[in-house]
Amino acid sequence: MAQFFAIHPTHPQRRLVRQAAEILRGGGLIAYPTDSCYALGCRIGDKTAMERLRRVRGIDEKHQLTLMCRDLSEISVYAHVDNAQYRLLRAATPGSYVFILRATREVPRRLMHPRRRTIGVRVTSHPVARALLEELAEPMLSTTLALPGDAAPMSEAQEIRFRLEHQVELVIDGGVCGVEPTTVIDISGAAPRVLRKGKGPLAPFSVEVTAG
Repeated sequence: MAQFFAIHPTHPQRRLVRQAAEILRGGGLIAYPTDSCYALGCRIGDKTAMERLRRVRGIDEKHQLTLMCRDLSEISVYAHVDNAQYRLLRAATPGSYVFILRATREVPRRLMHPRRRTIGVRVTSHPVARALLEELAEPMLSTTLALPGDAAPMSEAQEIRFRLEHQVELVIDGGVCGVEPTTVIDISGAAPRVLRKGKGPLAPFSVEVTAG
């Protein structure tokens, strides 16, 4: 049965944040709030938790997961970032974006795109998620909490608790989140490509949505 933590959305209680980090370190799968919608998360190096995350979402290994990072310096550990890419990241983070970049050797092969060797990275502005990442001191492997068959991501912690009570170890109630997922931008090539238009505005990038 999942634990349920009601954490203040702007001033997270440190005691609860510490407990949530311990659940992650112990192999737990959690549902937590972000600045776009609720997400599922686990430790980056926990293969078993990652497989559980995929089962809950109903996705296979072809669906690329995201590394939720604390800041730009942490991104640079897991992704190759040149000067132009850094300027884009600095302009848009923290925010409701996932950026696709070439992965470094710090990223387990099972988390990379199988052919392109890329990884999705994200820096959220949500205070609860940021406090949790700071306490954890490493990225979380993350994905939008959208269940198979649902038309939109889940936005209410109590509903998440009801539906996933026996599939996750913790639900963090950080208030109502939206139902619009992140904007996904591939900046691993010569020019940025928008793979999904979501909550993050496109204005900072001067690009249009492209297929694939």
